[in-house]
Amino acid sequence: MVIAFVLMGLILVVTPWAYRQLGITPPPPAEQKQTPAAKKPDAAKAAAATASGTPMASSTPPPAENVPSEPVEGAVSAASAQDYPLDTDLYHVVFSNRGATVKSWTLKKFKDSAGKPLELVNQKGADKAGYPFSFAFRDKQPTSDLNKGLWVAHPGQETISFEYSDGRTHAAKTFSLQPSGYMVQYADEVTQGGSGLPHLVQWRAGFGDMAVQNAAGQQATIYYDLDKNKLERKGAGKAKNGPINADGMFSFAGIDDQYFAAAFLPPPNTTLETTTFQDTVASPVNTAEDPYPGVAVGGAARNQFGIYLGPKEISALHLVNPKLDGIVDWGWFGIIAKPLFLVLHYINDQFVHSYGWAIILITIIINMALFPLKLTSLKSSRKMQALQPEMTKINEKYKGISMSDPRAANKQQEMMDLYKKHGVNPVGGCIPLLIQMPFLYAFYRVLAVSIELRHASWLWVGDLSQHEHFEIHFLPLIMVVTSYALQRMTPTPAATDPSQQKMMQFMPLMYLFFFWTASSGLVLYWLTGNVVGLAQQWFFNRTAAPVEARAAAKKVIPKDGRKRA
Repeated sequence: MVIAFVLMGLILVVTPWAYRQLGITPPPPAEQKQTPAAKKPDAAKAAAATASGTPMASSTPPPAENVPSEPVEGAVSAASAQDYPLDTDLYHVVFSNRGATVKSWTLKKFKDSAGKPLELVNQKGADKAGYPFSFAFRDKQPTSDLNKGLWVAHPGQETISFEYSDGRTHAAKTFSLQPSGYMVQYADEVTQGGSGLPHLVQWRAGFGDMAVQNAAGQQATIYYDLDKNKLERKGAGKAKNGPINADGMFSFAGIDDQYFAAAFLPPPNTTLETTTFQDTVASPVNTAEDPYPGVAVGGAARNQFGIYLGPKEISALHLVNPKLDGIVDWGWFGIIAKPLFLVLHYINDQFVHSYGWAIILITIIINMALFPLKLTSLKSSRKMQALQPEMTKINEKYKGISMSDPRAANKQQEMMDLYKKHGVNPVGGCIPLLIQMPFLYAFYRVLAVSIELRHASWLWVGDLSQHEHFEIHFLPLIMVVTSYALQRMTPTPAATDPSQQKMMQFMPLMYLFFFWTASSGLVLYWLTGNVVGLAQQWFFNRTAAPVEARAAAKKVIPKDGRKRA
């Protein structure tokens, strides 16, 4: 049991740091040269989209609106820097004509820790590393810095396009936002001297909610490799020695954090180039500079994407691309975590309309399903109690023997022979706990990655996905009290080594250490399990369960001292 609790503690304490460190970086494929899409600087064309917002299979999208289709003679630039806000039902986006970049991208339906619409751009870091949708060039460089140039903007109601030229290099970008969806259609083109100039589109200095715990560690660049049929993730640490390139046939590529994602979806059968950066920058909520990931996607002279830019909701992601919902990382026990979330979501939607009460209800269901195992565990404990006289003799026989003494092995062998003789399983009491550990980790992952539980409140708890934001965390304290009460009510096998018994008395305090900074929903799950366990133990101690257990004990050591048939 001690080993089980230590493993549990490692999961809760070490996993948030270790999870991002376990990936192995594959060697980047060789760069592939792109054939220029056109010899003349045709303007960028918007990616075709279906009604649901997913890119169509057609490789010849219609031309973008508001962008001239003929080459521009001479220089084309704006007289001064200017911002262009654009609003939809879900977005408030602020474009800048300096570099035709994005200065702000907020989600109206999601709030930050201050209760304001969530900002996805790390504006403080972008001042240093560059704003989203700036350009990057791997090989041939343009004749002027397009990211600093003042582009001419052509704003529309839900679309905006930009163009720029220094007389030799010509560039265009266009953005088209859905009125009430999280899909964005994007296209660009860069030519120089009449030939296409391959380039990539960047999102630097991190992405998403900067107020979560370990924000930099929660973020990563992503791409789905169709050849390997595998989702690849790269944290900022992978690029600590310099940018990392990965090119191939990718279903999508982009960047994400704990709850949100920016996924660039190219047309089918398109070779995509990606680069992962490490940007050591500050954020609006942390003045210290941390290593955040940055990503660049593209590789052609003319890039076009459907971009999913929003919450990691499974249903929405699956509609855009069936492989896209794989960015919701359910962890090692995904086979349990994902169904657990679906059941939790169903209970919340259909019955209780509160994720806190849904957690309580599903915990009761899990504990009732484990009822037969707990009954078996109680019987095993009663049998162990009945063996007390025999075990006392063995302990007296080997009194004062240290664990390093060779005779300690003889002591353990005599104990095991006694267990075997009377049909006692010495670890029977641990089985229900060990079975619950996968559920514990599954709840941990559900609370860590499910956007639906972000800022979900319950009674005094403001956010079930985070620990309580009071100086005193009441849920862990209540959990420790119930753990101690359950320990007192549960019969302790008399054969247990006294040193082990003393160690087990400190387990409630270990709980306090493990769960003090854990998410409130996880503590609520374990607390509810304790309360259900108290009710079950009370039932066992006062009804048929102890009678049955005592009868089983009599079969081991009858009153007349003779072994019964």
